[in-house]
Amino acid sequence: MPRMLDVSDDVRAEIGDEEADRLLAGESAPGSYDCTSCRTPGDCEQERTSTVLFIGDETAVLAFAHAGCLPSQVVKVTEEQLQGAVRSISADQARSAPAPAAPEKAVLGVTSGLILIAGELHPALVVEPTAPIARPGTTGAGDDFLPLLIEQGFMPVTELASAPAVLHGWSVLLAMGQLHAVLQPGTNGGRPVAWWQAHQPLQVTEGWRTAANKHQQVLMFAAPVGSIGRQPREDLLRDALDKAAANGQLVAAALPLAGT
Repeated sequence: MPRMLDVSDDVRAEIGDEEADRLLAGESAPGSYDCTSCRTPGDCEQERTSTVLFIGDETAVLAFAHAGCLPSQVVKVTEEQLQGAVRSISADQARSAPAPAAPEKAVLGVTSGLILIAGELHPALVVEPTAPIARPGTTGAGDDFLPLLIEQGFMPVTELASAPAVLHGWSVLLAMGQLHAVLQPGTNGGRPVAWWQAHQPLQVTEGWRTAANKHQQVLMFAAPVGSIGRQPREDLLRDALDKAAANGQLVAAALPLAGT
């Protein structure tokens, strides 16, 4: 039976035509696999399967995913991220924890959690910088974090009564069962680029991953420094979000999984 395997042009360009043809012929692809995104079993002889190539500084790892979880693509990561992901690919997933990333002048704290909206649990990311973020090219003590996001299409939230609208062009990259990046549209219609990228892949709970694959999107909430804080429990995180929304200090959008 022919394998239902998808090898994108980007992956083919990296691994070469010979290896790509061997994969498609079933000579080097496993029949069954653990999906690199949702970590549940898959079978490339029975269901559409994507090849996902992770490229580090010195090594590369070819992984497989349900086509509904991830498209076939090349994912560039640091060598440390790649080795860490390889080590943890069969390990139990730990509880979510904030993971910082460093844009130009501030550090973004990113926390994952399940948020109940209109009776349904949604996977969410909450982003809060550790210091005010100024508009690029300006100086001063102002905080333009929320205005900058609103200009990108995020919407102010005054209460968490319904899920925010989808922001097309942005996406959340969940790979190897872990959160790797939030992607934004590239310039002039180019390939998406990382708006935030984890120093080390952010581990998420099985419940969060299940909800993300169910909805095929993640809700991203953002608030200025000092609005949310590091909350140890999801109920406290929800309380902090409600307070930030009521104070006019919250923006949000629904981001598709894995991008386009």
